[in-house]
This record gives sequence, C-alpha cells and structure tokens, in this order.
Amino acid sequence: MITQHLPALIILVPLVSAFIILLLGPNYVRFARHTAMAASVVLTVFALLLLLETTQDGTIRYYFGGWQPPWGIELYIDRMTGFFLAIVSSINLLVLVFAAGVLEQEIRERVVAHYYALFLILTTSLLGIAASNDLFNIFVFLEISSVSAAALVAVNGNRYAMEAGVKYLILSTLGSGSVLLAIANIYMVTGYLNLTYIAEALPAAFAQYPLNIVASLGLIMVGLTVKAALYPLHIWLPDAHGSAPTTSSAVLSGLVVKVYIIVFIKFLFRIFPVDFIEIFPIQPNLLVMSTFGILMGSILAIRQTDIKKMLAYSTVAQVGYIFLGLGVLTPNAVIGSMLHILNHAIMKTILFLSAGCIIKLTGIREVNRLEGVGRVYPLPMAAFSLGALAMIGIPPLNGFVSKWYLGLGALDADQPFFVLIILVSSFLNGLYYLPIVIRSFFGREPRFSEIKVLPIGARFTLTALAVAIVVFGLFSALPVGYLEPAVEQLFAG
Repeated sequence: MITQHLPALIILVPLVSAFIILLLGPNYVRFARHTAMAASVVLTVFALLLLLETTQDGTIRYYFGGWQPPWGIELYIDRMTGFFLAIVSSINLLVLVFAAGVLEQEIRERVVAHYYALFLILTTSLLGIAASNDLFNIFVFLEISSVSAAALVAVNGNRYAMEAGVKYLILSTLGSGSVLLAIANIYMVTGYLNLTYIAEALPAAFAQYPLNIVASLGLIMVGLTVKAALYPLHIWLPDAHGSAPTTSSAVLSGLVVKVYIIVFIKFLFRIFPVDFIEIFPIQPNLLVMSTFGILMGSILAIRQTDIKKMLAYSTVAQVGYIFLGLGVLTPNAVIGSMLHILNHAIMKTILFLSAGCIIKLTGIREVNRLEGVGRVYPLPMAAFSLGALAMIGIPPLNGFVSKWYLGLGALDADQPFFVLIILVSSFLNGLYYLPIVIRSFFGREPRFSEIKVLPIGARFTLTALAVAIVVFGLFSALPVGYLEPAVEQLFAG
C-alpha cells in the first residue's frame, strides 16, 4: 500500500520532519540531527524504490486526492526524474552524515537545529521541483528553494555571509520573476498549467500567439540560467558558495544549481518538441553561453587564492558542460549532460567537504599555503585529490565518462570545435587543481601546534564519495544503461 504513495511521501517526509524540528525549537540539537538523518535514510530508500520502479514500469503518475489533471496536482516520475531524486536523496544523506560533529563547529549553536530544518525544507523543494508536472507547483517549489538556500548561505550571520545570502536571494528572485512571467504567458495562451496538457495545446497556441510563445521561451531561458548560474549570469554563485558553511556549499554546488537544469530540460523536451526548438535560436545561445562558461569559469578559478572561491568558479565551468550537452542536442550529448549532473554532484560534494575539513583542521583557506598538508592530514587531502583528478577528466574516474559522452555528442552533431573546448577546459582544470595536489603531498611538512582528528561521520562520507567516484567511472555502463531509454523518451517527445 505504501509503495503506491511513494511519489507523495518522498516530498512529505522531509517537510513533516522539518516541521517537527521547528516545533521543538532550537534547544533540541541532537533530536534535530537524528530526525534529519532518519528522514534522509527514508528518502534514500524511497528514491531507490522509485528508481527501480521506473526501470521496470516506466513512468509513474501520482494524483493527489485522486483528482486527475488538469484540475488536480500531478507528480510525474519518469526515468530522468527518478535519476535526479536518487542523486538528491543519497547526496543529502552523505552530507548529513558528514555534518555530525562538524556543523556545530562552523555555525552558532543556537541555530544548528534550525539549520537542519532548513536543510530538510531545501530538500523538499528540490524533490518537489523535480517531481511536479505542473507549472504552478514547480514555481512554488522554486521559491521555497530560493528562500531556504539563501538562508543556508546566510546562516552564519556574519557580514560576508549575510551579503552573499542577500545577493543570492535578489538574483534568484529576479530569475523566479522571469519564470513567473513565462508561466503566466503560457497559461494565458493555452489555458493549462499541467505540462502534458500544455504540450498538446502548444501548436494551436503558437499558430495564434507566436510572439507570446517566443517571449515565454526567452523568459524561461533567462530565469532558469540565472538560477543555474550559467555564465555570464553566475555573479551570485562565487560569494554564496564561498561564504556558506561547508555543508551548504556542497549542497548548493552539487544539487541546487542542477535542479534548475532539470526544470530547463522539462521545458525543452516535455513542452517544446525538439523540432519546435530548432525554429528558435535556443541552441546557438546555449552553445555560446556554455562555451564561455566552461572557459571563463576555469580561467577565473585559476585566479583565485581562496580554495572555496576556486571551487565555486569551477562550478560555473561545470554548469557550462551540462548546458553544452543540451545545446548540442544529440542523444549522446544529452546523456553526457545527465551523467555530468550525477558525476559533478559527487565530485563537487567531495571537493567542498574535503576543503571544509582542511580549513577546519588547519585554519588555512589560501591555496598557496597548503604545502605539505596532505602529509599531516592524508584522508581529506587524498579525497580532495581524487575529486580534483576526476574533475580534470582523468580515466577511469567518473568525470572522464561524462566528458567522453559530451565529446561523442559533439562529434555526432559534426561540431568537433566543442571537443576542443572540452580538452582545453580539462587542461585549464589541471592548472588550478594539480598544483594543490602536488604541493600538499610533496611540499615541506608544516608544523601545527595541535593535530586534530576528523569525526567519524566526516571520514565515512569522504570515503563513500571517493568510492563512488571510482565505481561510477569503472562501471559507468550502469548509469548509462539507465539513462539511454530516458534520453530516447525525451527525444520521442
């Protein structure tokens, strides 16, 4: 019986858990931690069950209260959605395991319980955005994600964190406003908010109101690329990720920016068929923006002295990779984009968490002062190094696989220029990652007044993410085999 309601439960479990934490107040930190952890375990199990069900039965449709669309609220779990739900739930669980024993040392004690509640609310919004099949609920969850993510950035309460949180909130709100105008436009000309019904009504609406549809497409593209931090609309990201607590940075970079790409994919493939998209200059715009994002994100990362700022600019480049696959718009390229959503979530999470460990253990944030740190603290530095090598695209690690499929997709489209872009970017990645790795293990061993020990949760998370990098590189046929039918379904429209 419970399996019939998994699409709803995967949203309700973190939301109800957050409500319970807030109801008890800020003094029950241990209860908040255990509740958040338990909710994440349940979410991971539910997400994996949905992933298995989509593999066997295809698309899952869930109607709240039995009310079918267009009047009722529909959750739509296809292979792509199930894939993202599994990524969100599993990464969130690992981040919460890491947070035990670490979070209390990064933020003020009186806000720790509230932090766990905000974390669960953000998780709710990410899952809701991915699973919703109507524009109104997507927008509601978009707003919840913006507010909760901004709060997780500003939770420290210092000047830099507050400034970064406000900047993020303002720009994210502008992006949401753009999406809202597009939704209003689409509803005006089609009369529907459900994506399936909109897709059916769109050809007739376009024949009567072509300018409205074109304007809606432009507004959607601008709004979602702002929220996803695609260059040059990325200006909020470095400060937000650099100033946030370690766990917030990991989730923001690994998951939050990706959910807006999932929404973008829904618009591209669920509402607008591929042949319809080719009428408009979406592809050339995406290719130009993603190319500049890949190159400029890497160049700006090279210039950074702060390790978290460097990782933040690296995210700008990695978002460019994902949009590059969508701009090339061949099956292999889209598989590469979807794979990179998974692989980057793992790689950037391990990089931010290991960087946070290094800062906590040594007090050092400057990349040129990490000389010999790996010899004193080998685990976090080895985890960072493995994530860095995967980001560069060294085989057989997982980062190589998604770049390989992006390159194949570019060749399928007779656009070898983008293969060159990927290669140049990998070289640039090496310029700012490899010196850190080499310096940390082969530099002179530093002397610290006290050798600190990482909590067991942090050690477990870093080890698990390191294993995932290797496993999804060596056994990439598993996610690729799952994604191939998903991409075929997207192109079938």
